[in-house]
Amino acid sequence: MTAVTPVSSRLVLADRVFPRSLLMNTVLVVSGTALVTVLAQLAIPMWPVPITMQTFGVLVVGTVLGPFRGALSLALYLVLGVAGLPIFSEGKHGSLLDLTSGGFIIAFIPAALLVGWLAKRAWDRKVVGTIVSFLAGTVVMYAIGLPWLYFSLQHLGKAVWGDYLGYDSLIAATIGAGLLPFLVGDALKALLAAGLLPAAWKLVNRADRVKTED
Repeated sequence: MTAVTPVSSRLVLADRVFPRSLLMNTVLVVSGTALVTVLAQLAIPMWPVPITMQTFGVLVVGTVLGPFRGALSLALYLVLGVAGLPIFSEGKHGSLLDLTSGGFIIAFIPAALLVGWLAKRAWDRKVVGTIVSFLAGTVVMYAIGLPWLYFSLQHLGKAVWGDYLGYDSLIAATIGAGLLPFLVGDALKALLAAGLLPAAWKLVNRADRVKTED
């Protein structure tokens, strides 16, 4: 028992459901990219940062696939979007420098790495651990996305962040447009994950026990 437990705790959900092979890893990475692409289109159009289900998909992909496959899946998403496929939110594509939300897209990769690393340490098997993991991944996205938004708005000028958005300062515009509208949604996404992921682990473990008994 002591020899098996550490190994089991290093497995992420995908490893308990699918066999490990190059082909399967490729399928999982591409599937993760596809999931984020679909969820990116479930958006409430807002500028400079839209409200979407995309970040939920990013954190689910990182958690389920683990750090390396999750990060690779989000790196593929970034590369395909920059290359011209209309897979970013609202069908956007092209250079991230043209997007005020470009920093968030870059941040998807380290966010997936972090939640995947936590998942390999079984954080996603309990409600509290899942919530903390998702909130930590969300903090990573803000840590990169908000400075990018700040400098994007600075480049666009006061006519945009002051006259158009109606803020008194760049800091206020960055926080007001890039953080505050999303806090409730981020909390709800973490709670949703806390209901889904531990339940998925229970189903997988139950299925394993049934197989063993058979």
